[in-house]
Amino acid sequence: MKSFLQRKNIIFSGKRYGIDAMGAMAQGLFASLLIGTILSTIGTQFHIQTLVQIGDYAKLASGSAMAVAIGFALQCPPLVLFSLVAVGNTANTLGGAGGPLAVFFISIVAAELGKAVSKETKVDILVTPFITIVSGILLSMVFAPPIGVVASGVGKIIMWATDLQPFIMGMLVSVLVGIALTLPISSAAICAALGLTGLAGGAGVAGCCAQMVGFAVMSYKENGVGGLISQGIGTSMLQMGNIIKNPKIWIPPIITSAITGPLATCVFHLEMNGTPVSSGMGTCGLVGQIGVYTGWVSDIELGVKSSILPMDWIGLFLISFLLPAILTWGIGEIFRKKGWIKEGDLSLHIE
Repeated sequence: MKSFLQRKNIIFSGKRYGIDAMGAMAQGLFASLLIGTILSTIGTQFHIQTLVQIGDYAKLASGSAMAVAIGFALQCPPLVLFSLVAVGNTANTLGGAGGPLAVFFISIVAAELGKAVSKETKVDILVTPFITIVSGILLSMVFAPPIGVVASGVGKIIMWATDLQPFIMGMLVSVLVGIALTLPISSAAICAALGLTGLAGGAGVAGCCAQMVGFAVMSYKENGVGGLISQGIGTSMLQMGNIIKNPKIWIPPIITSAITGPLATCVFHLEMNGTPVSSGMGTCGLVGQIGVYTGWVSDIELGVKSSILPMDWIGLFLISFLLPAILTWGIGEIFRKKGWIKEGDLSLHIE
């Protein structure tokens, strides 16, 4: 069995499923639901109906895009990869609000089953798609609805708790989502799977911005403009190697997220009512900020919000950029003076 699994490139590991597959799933979400939402919003704002339609079609492909991305990360043969289109669409549809989590689990199982039978028969063109699609859709029919209910339920509990206790939960959600963003896992996929929006989504945005902008500014001395851009609108995950060498460098942005999270929920009432995936993106491509804006637009269309106020923009700017930069830099300077952070600890070019 061990040699068979090795030959089939079926590797049961936390890295392959929890990091590679989940990270790829997030990319699938970006390339469908997220870009579709942005296009639809632009089309709505500028009255370009064609863009609205393009965006809507892109959003419809999110289940399939996630499944194919997962299959790509698992290094599936072509027939398995293409068959996951049907699996992802079914799992996402039947999973409802928790569709992304259903897609994640079911696509992994269907992909590995497809890989197991791939090129084992002379009629591979029939057998491999048959096994992949039938197993994936049957699993979706049985498990996608309950997975979706559980994921949605957990997300609703988090959002309910944040509405009830905005200070404590704002701090907790901000810190945890921010940490997830810097770890080699996907905070965006987690937020999407839980359907994290509202005040909890705003706290998630705050935590991610604290990590990205915080690390970018705090390490400017070592990394210059290139590091500022690659971390500030790219990812703070670039610092993981340095964090392993000196975990103390992670404390300033974490403290910052513990401050900006409650400010987002209690003072500025920052809500992320766009697509849930945006709650775990921070300043990466400014997706978090675009998500907040699309939420404002959606709320206005629904009659929940009358207009976008100057205070909304001020709060978004402070939570997303200014406070993470000032607070993390200031705390970082204290750490440098105490010798907890030394020259080169934050460098992205350590030999």
